[in-house]
Amino acid sequence: MTDQPIDPSPLSPLGEETTKTDSPSTEAFPTEVPVEIDPTLETPPALVLSPADISDPAAPEEDSSLSEILLGENSDALSDDLVPADGKEDEQTDGTDKDALLITQEEILPVIECLIFVADEPITIKQIAKVLATVPEEQIEATIAQLAAQYEARGSGLELRPVAGGWRFSTRPQYNDFIRGYHRSRPSARLSLPALETLAVIAYKQPVTVPEILEIRGVSSSSAIKTLLDKGLIETKGRKETVGRPMMYGTAKKFLLQFGLSDLTELPSIEDFEDLVQ
Repeated sequence: MTDQPIDPSPLSPLGEETTKTDSPSTEAFPTEVPVEIDPTLETPPALVLSPADISDPAAPEEDSSLSEILLGENSDALSDDLVPADGKEDEQTDGTDKDALLITQEEILPVIECLIFVADEPITIKQIAKVLATVPEEQIEATIAQLAAQYEARGSGLELRPVAGGWRFSTRPQYNDFIRGYHRSRPSARLSLPALETLAVIAYKQPVTVPEILEIRGVSSSSAIKTLLDKGLIETKGRKETVGRPMMYGTAKKFLLQFGLSDLTELPSIEDFEDLVQ
């Protein structure tokens, strides 16, 4: 019995002879962990590899720090550019300004008092509401009435009263003599008698033209009108549709401020002057 040479080709688990084929190099895969094949399967299972197993070890690692910096710098800008699907940006539903100053209920009255005091001209409720955006106009109006009642109740030398469509502090009439005494001690630019007469005609007959003022006063009033215009007590009111289209004049807002009037209806009536003359 002769010795037969041993074939080095291994047999497959199914008993079939395997042939040597070109296979990938095993250097890229760990050889310590053998892959067991179930002999009951007709075909060997596929070898599942993760991306980390097949990555090239010579490839440089991704620089994540640069992407984080770029994303960090632009994250706010990207979030600002985001718009809902309907194409409209989110709006505040409470109707208040996000930059509005916060104020408590106890602070509303003293704050309104400060605003009225520092205003150069009578301040309106709408102007106060722009500052106190979280306070409704109805509450501002009620607070002003409460503040005026407080000044009246304590007998203050000041009173809060409506003037020229707004609110301002003014001195009480019973102390006018003392105030006049103070003003006499100071140099002041007073209106001349012709300027006062012209201002009275304009106040009661406005809008009025220069020829109409001349007809009432009997003398020229050009110089007086220029003085009143320079002081801001009167203003032009357009031209009258008549021969020559003369300029018409009327009182300005400063006239109401100077005399402490809310509107022209508070002017004394002509009948009151007639009673004084008689």
